[in-house]
Amino acid sequence: MGLILNIESSSTNCSISVSKNGKLIDFIEKNDPKYRQSNTIHQNILDLIKKNNLNFNDFAAVAVSKGPGSYTGLRVGISSAKGLCYALDIPLISINTLEIIAAGLRSYVKGNIISLIHAREDEFYYLVYDNKMKIIKETSIEYLNSNSFLKFYGEQELNIIGLGINICKKILKNKKINYPDSESLPSSKNMVSLSEKKFKNEDFENLIYFEPNYVKNFYLSKKK
Repeated sequence: MGLILNIESSSTNCSISVSKNGKLIDFIEKNDPKYRQSNTIHQNILDLIKKNNLNFNDFAAVAVSKGPGSYTGLRVGISSAKGLCYALDIPLISINTLEIIAAGLRSYVKGNIISLIHAREDEFYYLVYDNKMKIIKETSIEYLNSNSFLKFYGEQELNIIGLGINICKKILKNKKINYPDSESLPSSKNMVSLSEKKFKNEDFENLIYFEPNYVKNFYLSKKK
């Protein structure tokens, strides 16, 4: 098969990678707290292609993070991905940002795993896996309190990774919670196996109707 271009722009980390047959070939990442992906994403793609002596026609698909995440970051990444897919007549693959974060877990853990992203105040988006990386709770949103996630503890400690870990720690004051990594910025490097699986399953998006999961669409009224 051809190459897959992976684009992750849902956070401050603008990350581009090239993969083939589920293996990472190369990547470029630039973390910008001011979310200026629009100034760098196209040049990053060109630089990565030139560095590896590639051609746009070498790509069989483009994979992009679909959120939840930053409105600005997702808009830039998905616009770029759609443009390439239209121009090259290749399929678009979308991947949940929370799955991308979870795929970057660097160590084996025994209990369930929660991948989360801080939205605002005490509000978080989260996805829950067992320790074999099988999803047991699809993407949800919750205003965290000291009793949040109790049903996911099980007999083993609960593992939490993602963005907003320090805020999470202040709310969830439970010794059974393990934080195996510090802040985990989503990276295109961790999209490689996910995009490969979707490509093989022909799990593609409709270029006309596909829309990202913007953070603003999840805002709720806080329970009183």
